[in-house]
Amino acid sequence: MTMLRIATRKSQLALWQTEHVASRLREAHPGLQVELVPLSTRGDEILDRSLAAIGGKGLFLKELELAMQRGDADCAVHSLKDVPMELEPGFALAAILARGDPADAFVSNHFDSIDALPNGARVGTSSLRRQAQLRALRPDLQPVDLRGNVNTRLAKLDAGAYDAIVLACAGLQRLGFDARIRARLDAPAWLPAPAQGAIAIECRSDDARTLALCAALDDASTRTCVEAERAMNRALHGSCHVPVAALARLDGACLTLEGLVGSVSAGRCVRACAKAPLHVSMDLGINVANALLAQGALDWIDAP
Repeated sequence: MTMLRIATRKSQLALWQTEHVASRLREAHPGLQVELVPLSTRGDEILDRSLAAIGGKGLFLKELELAMQRGDADCAVHSLKDVPMELEPGFALAAILARGDPADAFVSNHFDSIDALPNGARVGTSSLRRQAQLRALRPDLQPVDLRGNVNTRLAKLDAGAYDAIVLACAGLQRLGFDARIRARLDAPAWLPAPAQGAIAIECRSDDARTLALCAALDDASTRTCVEAERAMNRALHGSCHVPVAALARLDGACLTLEGLVGSVSAGRCVRACAKAPLHVSMDLGINVANALLAQGALDWIDAP
């Protein structure tokens, strides 16, 4: 019997996503035995500082990649928004699954929307992207750091530490917290992180067996969209240190990409939007990045 070992973070959401991938792989390959290899990452362990302060989202991947290099795991499952624009040498994205809801969610126990928040309200998020958009919409609000898994963040809101928090819709929906979403923060007024809502499978680029097994789960439409978003972010040299947002959408044979770069300190955002045929999704991302740079985004990228 063929065995596949999947490295995963230990958070409830990461385990849900990995179990989902495992179930899909078993359906695609009857007789395949799939085993989870739960690991702790530095990104999960250091919760008293923002990701930007401790080295970025790549901290969620390093231990999982080391497990694959050691031969302790064959592949790893990630939220694609947490995957750096450039993978470490020797690794590849074997599959990108059909995307969930890409939007952010406004979550509050007392208020229905960002507009309904009182002057000076405390909004929990450690994302510079979310903080920049909040400040652009409502300069009076107080963005306050919020780390931890979904359950921890909701518990802090319920304890009264925040008037509202902003989370990803997909994560809430996957854990059965749909009812906690008071409002979806929709494009074009609000843009998500590049590749938000998409689950990716990473493996060693020389592992032909694992690449072939995982390829059955790849969703071409999702890959086209997220490749455009990630190409834009890559052209901007974006990271968790830079407030960058993007959302690509398919309309027949046409791809539309909306992009944003913000400044938390200035409370401003610049935006750009363009369309192109599907087969030039990477070029579309670069074109939108150039349009953002032409509006002065480089100043904020150098000093967010």
